[in-house]
Amino acid sequence: MPLKAVPESRLTPRQLQLLKAIRVFQAGRFYSPTIAELASQLEISRSTTFEHIEELRKKDLLSPSPATARSLNLTSKAQKLLNCLDNDIPNPCSRPQADIPLAGRVAAGSPIEAIENIESLSLNSCFGNSDDIFALEVKGDSMTGDGIVDGDFVICRKCSAADNGQLVVAIVDDENATLKRFYKEKSAVRLQPANDNYDPIYSDNCRVEAVVVGLVRKL
Repeated sequence: MPLKAVPESRLTPRQLQLLKAIRVFQAGRFYSPTIAELASQLEISRSTTFEHIEELRKKDLLSPSPATARSLNLTSKAQKLLNCLDNDIPNPCSRPQADIPLAGRVAAGSPIEAIENIESLSLNSCFGNSDDIFALEVKGDSMTGDGIVDGDFVICRKCSAADNGQLVVAIVDDENATLKRFYKEKSAVRLQPANDNYDPIYSDNCRVEAVVVGLVRKL
């Protein structure tokens, strides 16, 4: 589709920056940013961010809002516009994965015979290369009892449901994303931390975005 067929000329630099920021955020997290997160990322006020978003909606570049915080979705027109631009937008889910040599096994109990057997190890080989697989960096210490600490990377599989006890990424009150153990109770969902310094989160407005399938840590 030729560039002139999309409305780039009718966008301000800030509006174009917002579209790119939303696309990058969704690519890395599989859910939309809030106005507050965009404002913080772009270092502008929430009111200014809101005004630009309303203009982008009028130009049919963002979908109409269903009155929820994480409802900033690019329309097909916006996707075509961004695809026509020369600036590449990073997508963590589609980057090629560099393999690490897998040289064999090492004992964590009694020593075993050292046998070198060079293969390769990558995130793709462990978790597959489905578009549903993505990673998130952990910020905070509410899951230390499960061995997950600040700075770790959790490997997630996008889904909308979870079994009791599964570790999930959930959106609470259409706004706040959190990593917790999922438990469905009679009147609400309980999101259970693994640190006695934190209280469980009870919510009747909770949406599961992904289940955690792995953990990566740099020592």
